[in-house]
Amino acid sequence: MTGACVVVTGIGVTAPNGLGTEAFWDATRAGRGGIGRVRRFDPQRYPARLAGEVPGFVAEDLLPARLLPQTDHMTRLALVAADWALEDAGVRPGDVPEFDMGVTTASSAGGFEFGQRELQNLWSRGGRYVSAFQSFAWFYAVNTGQISIRHGMRGPSGVVVSDQAGGLDAIAQARRQIRKGSRLIVSGGVDGSICPWGWVAQLAGGRLSLRDDPDRAYLPFDAEACGHVAGEGGALLVLEDADAARERGAAKVYGEIAGYGATFDPAPGSGRPPGLERAIRLALADAGADPDEVDVVFADAAAVPELDRIEADAINAVFGPGGVPVTAPKTMTGRLYSGAASLDVAAALLSIRDGLIPPTTNVSPAAEYELDLVTDRPRAAEVRVALVLARGQGGFNSAAVVRAPSAAARTAAAV
Repeated sequence: MTGACVVVTGIGVTAPNGLGTEAFWDATRAGRGGIGRVRRFDPQRYPARLAGEVPGFVAEDLLPARLLPQTDHMTRLALVAADWALEDAGVRPGDVPEFDMGVTTASSAGGFEFGQRELQNLWSRGGRYVSAFQSFAWFYAVNTGQISIRHGMRGPSGVVVSDQAGGLDAIAQARRQIRKGSRLIVSGGVDGSICPWGWVAQLAGGRLSLRDDPDRAYLPFDAEACGHVAGEGGALLVLEDADAARERGAAKVYGEIAGYGATFDPAPGSGRPPGLERAIRLALADAGADPDEVDVVFADAAAVPELDRIEADAINAVFGPGGVPVTAPKTMTGRLYSGAASLDVAAALLSIRDGLIPPTTNVSPAAEYELDLVTDRPRAAEVRVALVLARGQGGFNSAAVVRAPSAAARTAAAV
């Protein structure tokens, strides 16, 4: 099955500006953001006090009671996103053999909030008061494990840890597994560690915005860029071999994961160029796509001036200055770490479906970047090919090409 066409048949979203795929997409098209003052703990004593938190999420209403004592908030978000993605794909028990289904997710931190609570119990009350579930609830791979157990997915599974790039890297790994013979993989990322322990770790990275105005805190490609706002949530996708999806009677196909490339930046001071441009070219070559076929770029959008410069230079080197529309809808959600890139892939697929490019809110693009940045409102456009970029702290660069479903795939899904 090497070279098999890998398609997306289901999307599940838990995002700061919308709980559920259509709620997220309605807010994104309208330019409604979900960034505000942190609610999960009192942030007053910390220099950064804004975050993108998923609204209206009540785990007790969406998950079995038995799962609640053993899961972190982040894992609960992931379990619900997986439920919704599978429901959207129309996958029912028995549709796919259990050893032909797997889970590949991305994570940057694991269950930090759960871990903080249990460590506090250890320090203040003693080991007898630490939950046995701490043994796995904090772990990077916990989302993969819980999703695979809940849905009886016993095929190839795993987790990747590459910070913001992780969502694309997980989807690429799922694509590899399908090309090796798996029929269906749930993949993407749902992340978040909005708790004091996680907050201190994020502050130590030196890239959090310290502004208190939600409309002025996260401004990629803007002269006033001052760092990013952290967030929680993300998206999980159902990826299938196109032939297998047709055989089981998949109701729809959102698009194809057509290409992928990844690089690692050289060590500082080496004199060698950053790796993002090469990742873009690798992804386009893998997809068999020329730069002039790309209709939109979903930017990583670090909102750190030197990093924005690197990204703009990479985009302009491949497409020419102002040569392709660029957007960063994550200005409405914050950077969701391993959940960010898969949420951008979901947005790219919905852009293809609806013929529009979502906006980058609040940003006044600086002319020096020479980008055709879509701002203020959606831009109507026929989107057939989208490029999604993601970079992780420490030098990770990833790029993915998402293509509209072929006429054959659309016809098969409609049958």
